[in-house]
Amino acid sequence: MTPPEQSVSGKFSIAVLTANTGNFDGPAELPRVYVKSSLADTPAPGATRAVDSSAALQTALNSASCGDTISLKADATFTGRFVLPAKTCDDNHWIIIRTSASDSALPPEGTRVTPCYAGVSSLPGRPTLSCSSTTNVLAKLVFPDSGSGPIALADGANHYRLLGLELTRPASTATVYSLVANANGASDHIVYDRVWLHGTAQDETTRGIMLAGSTHTAIVDSFFSDFHCVAISGACGDSQAIAGGLGDRAMGPHKIVNNYLEAAGENIIFGGGEATRTPQDIEIRRNFFFKPMIWMRGTPGFVGGHNGNPFIVKNHFELKNGARVLVEGNVMQNSWGGFTQTGFSILLTPKNQNGQCPLCVVHDITIRYTTMSHLGNGITIGNGASDSGALSQGAWNESLHDLIITDIDDKTYNGGGHLIQEGNSNPENPIHDVAIAHLTGILNDSAAAMLVVGNAPDHPLVGFSWTNNIFTATGGGILSTGGGATNCAYSGFGNGALGKIERCFKPYTFAGNVLVGATGPWPSDNKAPATLDAVMFSGGSPDDPASFQLQPASPFRNSGTDGKIPGPMWLRLRLPSRE
Repeated sequence: MTPPEQSVSGKFSIAVLTANTGNFDGPAELPRVYVKSSLADTPAPGATRAVDSSAALQTALNSASCGDTISLKADATFTGRFVLPAKTCDDNHWIIIRTSASDSALPPEGTRVTPCYAGVSSLPGRPTLSCSSTTNVLAKLVFPDSGSGPIALADGANHYRLLGLELTRPASTATVYSLVANANGASDHIVYDRVWLHGTAQDETTRGIMLAGSTHTAIVDSFFSDFHCVAISGACGDSQAIAGGLGDRAMGPHKIVNNYLEAAGENIIFGGGEATRTPQDIEIRRNFFFKPMIWMRGTPGFVGGHNGNPFIVKNHFELKNGARVLVEGNVMQNSWGGFTQTGFSILLTPKNQNGQCPLCVVHDITIRYTTMSHLGNGITIGNGASDSGALSQGAWNESLHDLIITDIDDKTYNGGGHLIQEGNSNPENPIHDVAIAHLTGILNDSAAAMLVVGNAPDHPLVGFSWTNNIFTATGGGILSTGGGATNCAYSGFGNGALGKIERCFKPYTFAGNVLVGATGPWPSDNKAPATLDAVMFSGGSPDDPASFQLQPASPFRNSGTDGKIPGPMWLRLRLPSRE
């Protein structure tokens, strides 16, 4: 199969009807606290300080009073590492650091900025920008060295809003680790609004924003591009647009809404290292997660490191430490294997990184109204030991519903070609209470599995459910992660998919599903059409959610256990906007 053309833009808008009870979505508690981030929520009634040189910028930051606005000359470049100092600001007196361009020169609040506003009309291999103008109205901050910059948050920095800026580094062999990070300590009440953060095409820029040690942070309407580490010869091993979940300071609430997020490693990750706290109350909504196909070796127009080695590719969203996380209304495109991962879009697995995070958990996670496409694998839900055998505190209360996962292809994207993997190798704190409902998952390989399972035969996992989904279930439907008779999904135990489910999960619910191509024994109250044509999708592009609505004549239109359609129940769907 030929990799897809990249012509879809990244604003995704879905109007939905939800059936939540209180602050819960199925088994998962939703965030308790949400960050307020509008301009009206960050008043700056003080003086405006005009700055037009690099030398003057740090002086202006040091001397600014709470409530002031620091106005950076549009289309000017400010070179250095600029520290946002701690001040005694409050919710009524923010410090705004912004371009001097008028509000009317920027996209309206609530609309994503693009490189167009920095005078760049296109980026190779990325979605079309469709610029109405290429006048540069952003102020550009450049970090010229190795390390982290151009923005550093001093311990105690608070109530800053960055607006209409371009944050980057020059082309060089130096490794830049974070364009924005805490210098040492903690920060709170920081808003990144309509900011373009980016590395360079072939150099190693590890991440855009590091959220470790931050609370009440919002990243909205912004654009992240060219974050990557080079395989084999590089100095860094894992890259992200946004990272967090590390350290010993409070973390969250966080708001990540309406951004273009591009990174080779994980577009967003929480956890994966040493921590004594868990980030919590995180909303990740209406973002476009994207990996350019030109980063995959063998693709026309391939771009890697200067020596030709590819960038290290992992997942779109990875959660190894987090609680009360809402992932809603996102588009996730392109993930492939060949490194330490095998092209999963989403990975949910608490990890005690070799004893460095004994309190790590992943619980109360809601993922809904999202599309994932062009993948080596779909979603992995796990709870395993680190390489040293260290165990986490577990994973529980995960709700995944109203998702569309398409174009999962092992050959094109160098993965297993499987839809969902669920596994537990933590006997002390096994994963429990996971609900998967109203999901449509289409596999390209008839030998790939709808579900790959790993768990001991004598300790079934508790509280798992799969209801009202449409799955490709050819090739036996369910496979083992390996281990022979030490795995509950070992085929030698017999009785097909039904036997694997009954051995691996107890109690469980498996009903109302449409299992395309399923053969052999399965739990009752499920349908098994022979082909996808029999399902009667509306048809069209794998990137168009409306293609996977059931036609009115479909025999499965009202076959769900809740009397509704299987697959996603979105009230209204439309493609991501090009605006």
